[in-house]
Amino acid sequence: MIQTLFNGVVTGLLVALPALALALTFSVLRFANFAIGAMLTAGAYIVYAFNAGLGWPLLPSALAGTVLGGLLAVLVDAVVYRRLRDRSGVTLLVASMGVAFVLENAVRFIAGNAAVGYEIDPARPLRVAGLRINHEQLLIAAVSLAALVAIWALLQRTSLGRAMRAVADNPSLAAARGIVGNRVIGITWFIAGALATAAGTLIGLDATLDPQMGWNYVIQVFAAAILGGIAHPMAAVFGALALGVIAELSTLILPPHYRPLVAFAVLTALLLVRPWGVFGTARIAK
Repeated sequence: MIQTLFNGVVTGLLVALPALALALTFSVLRFANFAIGAMLTAGAYIVYAFNAGLGWPLLPSALAGTVLGGLLAVLVDAVVYRRLRDRSGVTLLVASMGVAFVLENAVRFIAGNAAVGYEIDPARPLRVAGLRINHEQLLIAAVSLAALVAIWALLQRTSLGRAMRAVADNPSLAAARGIVGNRVIGITWFIAGALATAAGTLIGLDATLDPQMGWNYVIQVFAAAILGGIAHPMAAVFGALALGVIAELSTLILPPHYRPLVAFAVLTALLLVRPWGVFGTARIAK
């Protein structure tokens, strides 16, 4: 049971990064970015290009890939979403589906369909107090916690974070106070792309890379963000941890490949009972 709970926490921390990216873009732009899985995949393959293609060590590859993943998200916003910013959330959602299709097929065209992996040295798992801990799990926990703390500090302790929250709450009032909305939106997209790339890299370390890897996490990411309250970015962390633990506990009675079904069941139940999430607030329609 302790091993299962530990695995669930690590899984939750892994899902927390793209869930936070999804919640950030939703809170600022008010649309659900369905392309979050494709951004995760593209970012992971960018890191792979530096690592396996150029022969760089994993750490500098991950740093360079994270920056380029963030810039890729900014580029997609400039080419696609900025032109549709005055449209409805449904229009932007459909546009994000098209972005997902383009990104995933671009990865497939460039890298092929075969599964690949990062060039790293294998290491034996550790045994701590009866727990079997892989080095990848330690890395996932360390990177995820560091990224989450950094984003929390950014949102709560910096002028940029206050500007992001102001744009999320009332874009017109924020503009009247001198906050440049396009600048804040661009930074938000950069952070979302960087978080998605970091998550894709960690997933590639834990398993393998393939062009469909993002699809395996889309439902889990949306379920985690909605569970916490999709309009409240840091609440997505709670949703991801809760979902990770629930999914791992389900393996005690269900085969492991049913974990995505558990995420879908949690998402469905939540939409029926409390669609605004645990920490969200219901919107009042006038």
